[in-house]
Order: sequence, then C-alpha cells, then structure tokens
Amino acid sequence: MNKFFTRSTKARAPIPREIGVLLVAAFIIALGFGLIAPILPQYAVSFDVGAAAASVIVSIFAFTRLIFAPVAGALVGKLGEPRIYVTGVLLVALSTLLCGFVQDYTQLLIARGLGGFGSTMFTISAMALIARLSPEASRGRISGLYAGAFLLGNVAGPVLGTVLAPLGMRVPFFIYGTALVIAAAVVYFALGRRRDLDRDAVDPKKTRAAIEVVTTGEALKSPAYRAALFSGFSYGWLAFGIRNSMIPLFAVAVFGQGLGTTIAGLSMALFAIGNGLALIFSGKLTDKVGRKIPVMLGLTLLLLSIGSMGIFTTEAGFVICSIFAGFGGGILGPAQQASVSDVIGTGRNGGKALAGFQMCQDLGAIIGPLLAGFLADSFNYEIAFGLSALIALVGLIGWSFVPRTIKPVDTNEETKPLQ
Repeated sequence: MNKFFTRSTKARAPIPREIGVLLVAAFIIALGFGLIAPILPQYAVSFDVGAAAASVIVSIFAFTRLIFAPVAGALVGKLGEPRIYVTGVLLVALSTLLCGFVQDYTQLLIARGLGGFGSTMFTISAMALIARLSPEASRGRISGLYAGAFLLGNVAGPVLGTVLAPLGMRVPFFIYGTALVIAAAVVYFALGRRRDLDRDAVDPKKTRAAIEVVTTGEALKSPAYRAALFSGFSYGWLAFGIRNSMIPLFAVAVFGQGLGTTIAGLSMALFAIGNGLALIFSGKLTDKVGRKIPVMLGLTLLLLSIGSMGIFTTEAGFVICSIFAGFGGGILGPAQQASVSDVIGTGRNGGKALAGFQMCQDLGAIIGPLLAGFLADSFNYEIAFGLSALIALVGLIGWSFVPRTIKPVDTNEETKPLQ
C-alpha cells in the first residue's frame, strides 16, 4: 500500500479526557480574550494617552510572553504541565481583574504585562500536554480541535462584547477574570487525578521512573522541528502581526474612515470564516498525508493572499484575500503544531522545546507590525504587504528539506529521516 495514505487505514483513537478538558478551557480563555481585545486600545486612550501609547498596551502582552517563554518552558519541565497551566491561567485572571481596577495608564501597562507572563505559561503547558497525551494517529486532529476551540471563542467574544457594551469598559475585564478563575479550577480538579503528569524529570528520591524531558537542543536534531521554528516565525508575522495591525490600517487608508472601518471588521470576520472552514478537515488531513504538504500549502496561501492584498485594492479583492488568508492559516496551524508534537512524542515532557517554538511565533508577531508599519510610512502599503508576504518563504524554504515526518524523534539515537 502507498505509504502516503497508510494513516487512513488505522482506527481513530479516542480523544483523552484530559485533552477534552483543555479544549473547553481553551474556548473560555479565547472567549474572554475576544471580549476584551477590541476595547483594550479604547480603554487605554481613556487615560488621556495617544494612539502610540495605546498600541504599547497591546504590544506589552506579546513582549512579556516572548521574554518569559524560556522560563516557562523550564518550569514545565521541572514542575509538570498541570501546575504551570493552572498557575498561568490564574496569573492572567489576576492581570485581567487588575485591569478593571486600574486608575492610570502606568497601572494598566503593568497589569497587562503581567498577563503576558501567565499567557506563555498556560500556552506552553497546554501544547506540552497535547503533545504528551495525544495518540500518535490523532495528533493532527487534536491540534485542529484545539485551534478550533480558540477560533470559536475569538469569534464569540466580540459578539458578547457588543451585548455588554452598555455596561462600560471595565465590566468585561471583571467577567473575563472571573471566567478564568473558573477555567483554572476546572482544569485543576480534572487533571488532579493524573499525578503522574506532575512528576519531575528527575525524581530526587529515585522511587519512580523519571519522565524524559525533551530539551530544545535535542529537538533541534529534528529537521521537522527546525523547519517548524521558521514556519512559526512566518505564521506569527502574517497571521497574527500583519492581520491584527496592518490590515485594519490599510482598509481605512484605502476606503476611508467609515467604509474602511466596516471593511476592516469584515476582513477579520472573513479571516475567521476561512480559518474555520479549513479547520474542519485540516487536522484529519495532516494525520493522513503527514505534516509537510499541509504546512507548505498553508504557507503558500498566506504568501499569495497577504501579498495580493496590497495590489487588489477593491472591496471584492479585499474579501477574497481575507478568506484565503484565513484558509491558509487554518491548514497550516494544526500541521505545524502536530509536527512539533511528533518531535516530542507521547509520554515525554516537551516544555523546553515548545518554549523555543512559541518564542519564534511571538517574535514574528512583534517584528512584523513594526517593520511593516515602517515600510508603509516610508514607502506605501503595497511594499509593506509584499515584503511581509515574502516572509512566508522563510518557512517554505525550511520545510522543503523535511520528509513527511509523522513519528517522534528518538533523541538518544542519531537523527534519521522519517516517513
């Protein structure tokens, strides 16, 4: 039988109960994030600061995620995923509640920065748990379900925010903070029965088998992991940085304040629709055909759609490019996440390796808007979008040297190509 389709003949493994809990928690977290994200810049401006200062409130969250990722990865390896996950969610809850109480811009900046520390803790812990608990034959499907839970929350959040708008800008922070405490409690009690998940990589009393910790150095032996770092950087740059910052500004610049604002919102919604359509099948697809083909297809769609957005400056062109960009991100995301999970392997702690991957995504999300904004101010949006789209080539080149890897790398042996 053709190796290309060997996955499809295997029985689908059930989703572990612990991962089901993480999916519910992911929806709650994303719902709250979608609730406060649209009002955060306006909330900052209410403290008598300008647009530049307001944008820093958004950037500080990503910046603290980036600088704390190595520490979070080490903590996951030392203390176990559940403890760090719950601690991270509670830190974000504290940060969010403080945002609702702050009285000036400086306090808001500090409170929001604290949330970035917690965010990287629970993000890396969740990815590590998914990698550790996912059956080998279902890693792509589970990665797709996790991305879908976040997508649903991000879509529902702004809708809920519209309903709560008459209550003022502080109330959503209190609602989100409370929801995070509930999510942390659910995860704590659900995972509390799995004490083995909290075992240290090195048992001081030597009374039980140690859990193998996959370090970043060991993961770098895998060509799939190295390629995922490059594609993660491209994904963060385009799907997070450019989409959330430059596309709304570009829409206003091209179509004017009134229509541009409407089209910017429509673009975000269409990106989510395209993303959701792809997630329906992309997780299963990557389990059948391997990771390389979906990753390269997704990166190609992102490159073409984002690059074309600066050229086809009509309403129809904007709509089409937004849908295809979301579709590309939905194909890329699960395959990329599953490829990193393959490197870690079932039953192993991959917090440190996942921290490196997460840092590459955050770095792209931070650098992308800054460089693209500079290019737009210095030249035009066409150049800004065109050069940003070429960043996808970084990931494409990296993955062009990778076989269709679907099995974990044995870091105790010399790395071999995997089929």
